[in-house]
Parts: sequence; C-alpha cells; structure tokens
Amino acid sequence: MSEALIIEPAAVAEQPAPAPTDPAAPRSRGGDLLRFLLRRPGLVVSLLVVAALLIAAFWPELYTDRDPLRSTPAEILRPPSSRHWFGTDELGRDLFARVVHGAALSLKATLVAVAVAFAVGGGIGLGAGFAGGRVEGALMRLVDVLLAVPGLFLSLTVVTALGRGTLQVALAVGLAGVAGFARVMRAEVLRVRASAYVEAARVCGARWYTVLLRHVLPNAAGPVLSLATLDLGTAVLSVSALSFLGYGATPPAPEWGTLIADGRDYLADAWWVSTLAGLTVAALVLAVNRISRALDGEWSGRR
Repeated sequence: MSEALIIEPAAVAEQPAPAPTDPAAPRSRGGDLLRFLLRRPGLVVSLLVVAALLIAAFWPELYTDRDPLRSTPAEILRPPSSRHWFGTDELGRDLFARVVHGAALSLKATLVAVAVAFAVGGGIGLGAGFAGGRVEGALMRLVDVLLAVPGLFLSLTVVTALGRGTLQVALAVGLAGVAGFARVMRAEVLRVRASAYVEAARVCGARWYTVLLRHVLPNAAGPVLSLATLDLGTAVLSVSALSFLGYGATPPAPEWGTLIADGRDYLADAWWVSTLAGLTVAALVLAVNRISRALDGEWSGRR
C-alpha cells in the first residue's frame, strides 16, 4: 500500500504537462482575410474590376487626359489601337475617354439609386416588421402594389413624371427597388424581434426605440446590406437602360447607356462603338454579383 502510494505520484509527474493556452491571444484578421481571398481568385478579380471603375468615376484623370467631348474629324470611326484604346466614334471622339468619364455619371447615379432604395425600403420594412398590426398591413400592401408593377415600367413612369436627367434617372431606379428592400428588412426584423435577447430587453424595461436601434436594427441589417450589393448590378443595368432610351443626361454627356445607343447605327462597320461600352457594363454587373454572392455566403455562415 505504501509503495503504491509512493510510485503513483512519480508516474503522474512523468506525464507531460499540457501546453498552456491563452484564450485572449489575438487572431490575425489580416491573415484570415488574405487566406479567404486566396481561395477565391474570382472574387479578387471582381474586387479589382469594381475598384478600377470606382476610381474612374471619381478620378478619371488617372486613366486618361483626353477630353471626352473633343471631336477630331480626321479620326472618325477609327478602330481600337494604341492611340485610341477603344477606338473613336462617329464624331472622332476618343471612346476610352468617354467610357472613363461616363463612369462618373453612371456609377454616381447607381449609388444614389441604391441609397434611395435602401433608405426608403429599409425604413418601410423596419417600421412594418417592428410595429406589426395595422401598420404592418398598410405598409406591406403598399409594397405589394409596387411589386405588381415591373421595375423598368415603374422607373419609366417615375422618370417621365420627374423629367430628363441623371438625378431623375437615379431617383426613378431607386424608387423601383424599394419593394425588394422592404420585404427583406421586414422578414429580418420579424426574425430578430422573436429572439430571446429582444424579449429580455423588453422585460427589463427598455424603451421601444432603444430596443429598435440597439438590438433589432443592427442584427437585421446584414442581409439587407448584402441585397444592396446585389442591387448595384441591377441598378447599373436599369440606369444604363433608361439612358439608352434617352432619359439620361443631355448629349453629349458620355453616359454608358448613351454610348451604347450612339453606336446602334454603326454596328456593321464600327462594332467597337457600342460593344466596348457594353462590355464595361457587363463586367461591372458580373463583378458586383460575384461580390454579393461572397458576402451573402459569409453572412449566412455566421448566422
């Protein structure tokens, strides 16, 4: 008995001690982000495309020093070359300069449209989901009416009432996207409102606006932000479509939709007039959709 009592502690002492763990050790967020991007090369390309076009929208002089409105009669309908990367149009204007400067009009209109849809639609969905009852019923019937009208037709109706111009196009596209944001926000608010921590905050006597702003809104905004990213692509197409139909900025302003429309009569002999501007729009839409899917997957994984 005594020998066993002496040997057993010695055996225990010979066992290796477990490695100390520090639960407060900081994780490298930069390293996690780098590994996340390296596993998704398509996402990296999409981010570069969006970044390049955003830079063109706010600092076009970084890409070209040519005047997008200056015409050169001796260089009418020249194909793409080292002198004119995107060729020239029917008036001899450099198309690369027009596409670059057109990013300022088209992308700023797109951002305004998404901001309007996010603010108005998110506000309607937040109020409907949190208030409930008759308020929810009245607001969602309004949303149903908006959903009953196709988005492009609703945009055409609004821009016809407001008049021609880039800001008017942005407001029309934004109002046409209100219904989607309202439905997503309402669904998320209903989910969060039934959570235990919201009920606990109410039981503790928190005021309704404290519960709304501190608990409901921050936890319901994630999917709506993901929808805003996805809606950027749809808004680019809608803004370009309205500009194509002649509701955008007054010529010779180089909006992307206007550039595509200007080349309709020259597709057989000068394909580059419409094609390269159209490819720019397509590249932006595909890149934004890829980023939105990545954000949506990341958000769904954290829920």
